[in-house]
Amino acid sequence: MTLILALDFGGTKLAAALVNIGSKKWLRYERRLSPANANASTDLEIMRSLIYSLLQDTKPAVIGVSFGGPVDASTGTVRLSHHVAGWENIPLKGLLENEFGVPVGVDNDANVAALGEHRFGAGQGYDSLFYITISTGVGGGWILNGQPWRGAGGMAGEIGHIVVDPTGPVCLCGKRGCVERLASGPYMAQNVREILENEPPRREGGEVLRGLVGDNLTLLTGQLVSEAAAAGDDLAKEVLHKAAWALGVGIGNVANLMNPQRFVLGGGVTKAGEDFWRVVRQVARETALPEVDFEIVSAVLGDDAPLWGAVRLAEIRMAE
Repeated sequence: MTLILALDFGGTKLAAALVNIGSKKWLRYERRLSPANANASTDLEIMRSLIYSLLQDTKPAVIGVSFGGPVDASTGTVRLSHHVAGWENIPLKGLLENEFGVPVGVDNDANVAALGEHRFGAGQGYDSLFYITISTGVGGGWILNGQPWRGAGGMAGEIGHIVVDPTGPVCLCGKRGCVERLASGPYMAQNVREILENEPPRREGGEVLRGLVGDNLTLLTGQLVSEAAAAGDDLAKEVLHKAAWALGVGIGNVANLMNPQRFVLGGGVTKAGEDFWRVVRQVARETALPEVDFEIVSAVLGDDAPLWGAVRLAEIRMAE
């Protein structure tokens, strides 16, 4: 029996799973939230405990790893994490190979999730797709001619930092009006919070939002903004609409540039309801040339896309 160990170092959660090669069902699966004050060493310790709990007395043939941040996939070195301190230039592949004595493949979560959706999910049977994750940040991963495309330095797919509104608010990356600054969950929550804190009380909008967090605006999340919009809150609808618009403009531009068959959207914000999807599709269609054909579909692997992608990464690593 050939076992693959799949690991996912997310921005806020850590997950590990074990699967028989060729199977589409996890043998064992564990996940844990990263502590609020996490750093690289606490995350690595938690992941080690998950791994040993999964493996028991077995040994994997190969390990695939998804990491939530920029990775040099050729060396398996993590460049940094935008959400967890201490990950600068950590040789994650080397650490795991030394400890477990088996081949390891490491790549960033968007590239890995693209692999997962292509092999096991919404991209099966397609030669070209662009996977976009919209959650803590907005990232993208390419499959072109059935193969992952990472770009010359491994940085292809950064749709989150395409500028769609040059006069918009400043993003973590230093630019104004990036897709991520308008469409990611934490930034949507921040946008709503700033409006509620700084503007005089509106005649309408914000009531559902305030109700959901009991007036404690620090508790706002992208998920709650989506829920409030679904419940008819005008302010939440406005912020969500702007997020969908930003994403649609980004997708339409990418469609013109690269012409993939499918855009596969995953991550928390994609649970934002029909209105969100309608705006994304409409704006993408208006932004792209009429001759450019593409579909925008929902990812089917959900939160497990990076883990299933890690399985695919491990399969590729075995075949090398």
